[in-house]
Amino acid sequence: MHCRNCGADVAVNAEICLKCGVRPDNGTRFCQECGAETRADQEICIKCGVRLVGGISDQKDYLTALLLSIFLGTLGVDRFYTGYTGLGILKLLTAGGCGIWWLIDVIMIATGSYKDANGRSLRKR
Repeated sequence: MHCRNCGADVAVNAEICLKCGVRPDNGTRFCQECGAETRADQEICIKCGVRLVGGISDQKDYLTALLLSIFLGTLGVDRFYTGYTGLGILKLLTAGGCGIWWLIDVIMIATGSYKDANGRSLRKR
């Protein structure tokens, strides 16, 4: 696997690229599979044909998620926003787990320990 930001070779499960210090999928300059240069608007790598992942624009916003969780969390809107459709439906049907699940989600988002459905941290502006 290659870092999408700098093109360095990184382990498949790497959280941070040791060369540039950025999450390997938080870039748009290189293909994650073959390391070829890519443009920000490309969806597939021209060299190897793999669908390109990541990019900072894919990250969900921290403040949006926090506000959705605080005000609409019992309806599961925060889970829908971060890509957890099934959990959003379950949260909706249980009224946020009778408030307990809602409170846990608010705390997790506020402390920065919440990740979206793609395993990415929420983007702080």
